[in-house]
Amino acid sequence: MSGMQIREVNDNREELIRMALREDFGKGDVTSEYFVPEELQARALMRPRTRGVISGVELAAEVFRTVDDKLRVDVLLGDGEEVSPEAVIMLIEGSARSILGAERTALNFIQRLSGVATMTHRYVQAIAHTSCKLLDTRKTTPGYRLLEKAAVVHGGGTNHRMGLDDRAMVKDNHLMTNGDRSHLQNCIRRLKTERPGVEVELEADKLEQVEDFLKLEGVDYILLDNMSPEQMRQAVEMRGPHAKPYFEASGGLTLETAPAAAESGVDFMSFGCLTHSAPALDIGLDFTTLES
Repeated sequence: MSGMQIREVNDNREELIRMALREDFGKGDVTSEYFVPEELQARALMRPRTRGVISGVELAAEVFRTVDDKLRVDVLLGDGEEVSPEAVIMLIEGSARSILGAERTALNFIQRLSGVATMTHRYVQAIAHTSCKLLDTRKTTPGYRLLEKAAVVHGGGTNHRMGLDDRAMVKDNHLMTNGDRSHLQNCIRRLKTERPGVEVELEADKLEQVEDFLKLEGVDYILLDNMSPEQMRQAVEMRGPHAKPYFEASGGLTLETAPAAAESGVDFMSFGCLTHSAPALDIGLDFTTLES
């Protein structure tokens, strides 16, 4: 990720933490206030309950620090590391009330993002024997996009476009007005002139469209939508020895079918499930009290 994107992630992280804590605390943690002695000190170890890849570690740590800057928060493992139930991701010591108040928000963040990283890692492993790279999509949780896309990277994947402004992705719905080749070429030239640096990707669901798109200038990517591995292979052959446009496979792919699709020679493969359907990684806090 670029320096600008890293700064945006940090700003986004602080905003989300504040929002999540307001949402959870409301008028105060009544359970801790009435049932946990104010002077009670505790130690909590953050551990995974199953194997996976972690993401959002510093985000979770920042939740504890935001709730109580007197807490001792030691981060022991970093984003992108593979973990098992024996691992300790983080150690937190200090006010039991503060740790309990921050617990759920911190776990919500790290469980969600580690789930994305873990699923991504699983898909990356499935196509690791090829040169195909795994991409995410814009099918992200509102407000979480930068964090979830960072989690994809932690799992070994690659980011697709961040939003609508960094790549033109022309699908069937965009071609309802006029989809002939000369119109497309004029649109591409205008974009490349007025917005240099913005890439162009065209969606094709038929090999005839691929053939037409390969005759256009300025096309950076062709998305092969819901094609079979054999159709993908034919598309790659149609490109010949040229490196570009790159081919991206998408639609109808699963963990089981991904290897065959990647073996067709496509350059990229995108999965919306990495961010919209990843199950949370089970991570919890193990508490012990400390002598005051």
